[in-house]
Amino acid sequence: MDHKTLMLSAIKGEPTDRIPFVPRLDIWYNANKINQTLPARYKNASLTDISDDLGLGFHAVIPAFRDYEDENGDADLGLGIYRFKTVPYNAVLHNVKRQVLRGGGLVSVRYTTPYGDISTKVLYDETMRKSGSTLAHVMEYAIKSVDDLRALAYIFENIEVIPKYEYYLQFRENIGQRGLAICFNSLCASPMHYIMKELISVEDFFYMNFDYPGELDQLAESISRYYDKTFAIAANCPSEVVLSGANYDSAIVTPPIFEKYVVDSLNTQAQTLHAKGKFLLTHTDGENKGLTALYKKSGFDIADSICPSPMTNLTLKDIREEFNGKITIWGGIPSVSVLEETMSDYEFDQYLYTTMESIGNGGHIIFSIADTTPPAAKWERILKIDKIIKGFGPVNPMLW
Repeated sequence: MDHKTLMLSAIKGEPTDRIPFVPRLDIWYNANKINQTLPARYKNASLTDISDDLGLGFHAVIPAFRDYEDENGDADLGLGIYRFKTVPYNAVLHNVKRQVLRGGGLVSVRYTTPYGDISTKVLYDETMRKSGSTLAHVMEYAIKSVDDLRALAYIFENIEVIPKYEYYLQFRENIGQRGLAICFNSLCASPMHYIMKELISVEDFFYMNFDYPGELDQLAESISRYYDKTFAIAANCPSEVVLSGANYDSAIVTPPIFEKYVVDSLNTQAQTLHAKGKFLLTHTDGENKGLTALYKKSGFDIADSICPSPMTNLTLKDIREEFNGKITIWGGIPSVSVLEETMSDYEFDQYLYTTMESIGNGGHIIFSIADTTPPAAKWERILKIDKIIKGFGPVNPMLW
């Protein structure tokens, strides 16, 4: 079976000839390419070349966030608006004056509206580039006080969203049968999650949600007009799987917050995609203790980047037993396991064998290194993971 067919079969709970192994290697590759520390064999290779040479599935979930069409692609990152090439829509701001200043990797933006000004700052510097990351860091959030909410609502009410599938189609064609070319909707699973994740600091969100819940609800309602449009476009993208929402660590997106603001939104999105014969993936990297039962209520199909103990409190066996075949796990191997500084070779071997013993019949799992393969990963361990996973043999999810 080719990798794409193998992955889709795992998601559907169908028998396969092996468990998929689709490690996320983009940050590992970017950092080692920039720093000229790739394995000698792959000194001049592309990431696709490496995956093909090793017979690995190609990880195409998290996009290249800095692959822009033009130099202004990062101008509105402080509003949570991404303009990398493969995002299936363009967000166009109307009736808002925008001033953009750049320097030292910092992008400072001021938005002038009839209800006041909004300012943001995001950073992407040389140190971040050399680390392999393509995500910028927010230095100044759009929301500083309740006085900013009406101006932000105005901005989102005046965004036009236009479908843009051409780059995604090229991306899908380039991936081919190597893996699943995931369509990106948003790193946020709902309008309120959008506020939490993109527009305000964690501390300020909890204070404001206590002091001004009605005002935050009104902003979420304005953002929903934008959010619903982006999801509708993503849902119509010619893809089998759509990514919506990311990073719900239970210390931040607490179980009560997740149940109140995320469950229904993901359910609605899942139902929309299921009606089209598609699947919903959400990026569940972080501490999932207290959230796994709510994940099942949310109706999504794939829990991407599941990171078990020792990095979090739940074992892979814990999570599989909770999901009980209702959600496919993508991940399952913590990034610390491939680092010599955190696990000896003996400890790594024992951890890997324990992991394989914990997966039962091997159904509904796509192995990957969660959240991602770190730049300092020991290359031989990646090869050993692949060998051990292939040694598991055929999978029959019916034998649960």
